Amino acid sequence: MKFLHTADWQIGRLHSQFDAGDAAELANGRIESVRRIAALATGHAVDAVLVAGDVFDSQTPREKTVVRLFEALAGYDGPWLLLPGNHDAALAESVWQLAQRLGAVPPNAILCLRPEVVEVTGRGGSRFAVLPAPLTQRHTHTDLTDWFDQAATSEGLLRIGLAHGSVAGILPEDVDSPNPIAAGRAARARLDYLALGDWHGRKQVDDRTWYSGTHEPERFRDNDPGHVLLVEIDAPGTLPRVSSIASARYRWLQLRLDVTGEADVEQALEQLAAIDASTVADVVLGGTCDLAAQARLQAALEAAERNAAAFTARQHDLRLAPTEADLQALHADGFVGEAVKELRTQLEGPQAELAREALLQLARIQRSAHAGASAQGAAA
Repeated sequence: MKFLHTADWQIGRLHSQFDAGDAAELANGRIESVRRIAALATGHAVDAVLVAGDVFDSQTPREKTVVRLFEALAGYDGPWLLLPGNHDAALAESVWQLAQRLGAVPPNAILCLRPEVVEVTGRGGSRFAVLPAPLTQRHTHTDLTDWFDQAATSEGLLRIGLAHGSVAGILPEDVDSPNPIAAGRAARARLDYLALGDWHGRKQVDDRTWYSGTHEPERFRDNDPGHVLLVEIDAPGTLPRVSSIASARYRWLQLRLDVTGEADVEQALEQLAAIDASTVADVVLGGTCDLAAQARLQAALEAAERNAAAFTARQHDLRLAPTEADLQALHADGFVGEAVKELRTQLEGPQAELAREALLQLARIQRSAHAGASAQGAAA
């Protein structure tokens, strides 16, 4: 048997830290990555796709989002096994009931809403048994995989567990869901493989137990997201062979750029220029530079924002140290010149942040006015 293991799609997730247009593009990217999974499933001729929980980010996505998600499955005509997680638990009234009322669920999508053995015929004709542990509430303090140990399955079928939660002693304490899963569950329940969700990065627990991680990164966390797992098992009792396939459309990049000299500025400019339409970027500028360098960095930040899929930037840690050349370049004399000198002295005092912003604004205005005057002179 050969199948894909994926989880934590979080369809409908809102990325409120970004511009509304960028956030909408990221949300759409999560569905586009599901289409990519469907293409991978077809290309690798797998028997099934197992989705280990949190298909949706909440119980109340837009109806259009629900329909679009199930439409994204169309690229693979084998069975999809979808498990409720803590974000989309199988409540009495849930997103799963909504999907069924909308008629959005295709015949080859198996909703694992109850803890009972599901015997499946794969795309290639193979038969296997799936033991799901759906969450029926957001948080539980009991191990919903306990029943796997005593579950009977037809002789000769592979036993595949499907669950969403935290394996004891494996994940950090700040995991998204406290729902416990006992370590060693695969061995005790005689599982050939246990497909897990909840941890958003790829992680092996033991020879037969893996977290696939989310198919599309959704935060700045270096825990190896953006993959699906290709799992191959020759026969019941044999160890699975697990390989990773990249599935992400976007890379999430955090840059801390500290500048103290010209070499640092050039390196920062180079890193900002590398940001493209496949990048979600969070940039923090720090250090010390003069006004001329800051102008170059600001232009690079604005270009990066235009190029990126989504972008945030902060410059509060960047200290300005204007030079005499900076002041001369501002063409500041009279009242403006006196203001510049006063702001320069305040850069070392309690009003440093306000002085910094005022100097930057003044520099922009003066540069804009100078550029306008130059353009008029050239036209004349």
